[in-house]
Order: sequence, then structure tokens, then C-alpha cells
Amino acid sequence: MNRIEKIKEFLQQNPKDNFLRHALALEYIKEGNDTEARILFEDILKDSPDYIGSYYHLAKLLERLNETQAAITCYEKGMEQAKAAKDNHAYNELQAAYEDLVY
Repeated sequence: MNRIEKIKEFLQQNPKDNFLRHALALEYIKEGNDTEARILFEDILKDSPDYIGSYYHLAKLLERLNETQAAITCYEKGMEQAKAAKDNHAYNELQAAYEDLVY
């Protein structure tokens, strides 16, 4: 059983587990399945806008898809959430990626 199958098995027991959904999205990225990864990241952030880690990965995915404005918006939302959560590490990572893209 590969990693994707294992994570999906765990998700059957707890389909809204953000950690598992995020992990599954990262596995999809590894195998080049950006469509499924994007759906998962967007679902996570729709359900839990405070799940800060997904903003970075979704924005990077959007950059790869040449959806620059969507990536910028995603970084900005992530920075807002990180600031609200007082998560300086996440804020700094998002800000650095945002600045690399914008400037």
C-alpha cells in the first residue's frame, strides 16, 4: 500500500482531518497531480481558514500554474491568518515567498 492509499484509508475514518488532507495534498504534488492537491488545499482553507500551512503550499502551486494573482491573494490571506494567530515563523515564510513573487 503506497502513502496515498494509507492516507486515504485514515481519511475514511476522519474525512475532515486537516493534517491528513494536507499530507495527502503534498503527496499528490510529489506525483505531479496538482489538480487533486489544489482541490484539497482549497477545501482545507474553506473549512479552516486558520490552517496556515496550507496557504504557502497552495500559493506555490498557483505560482507553478502561472496563476500569479491568485497566488498573491493566497499569500496575503495566509499572512493575515498568521498575523492573527501570532505565528511569526509562518508569517515570515509567507511574506518572503510573497515578496519573491511580487518584487
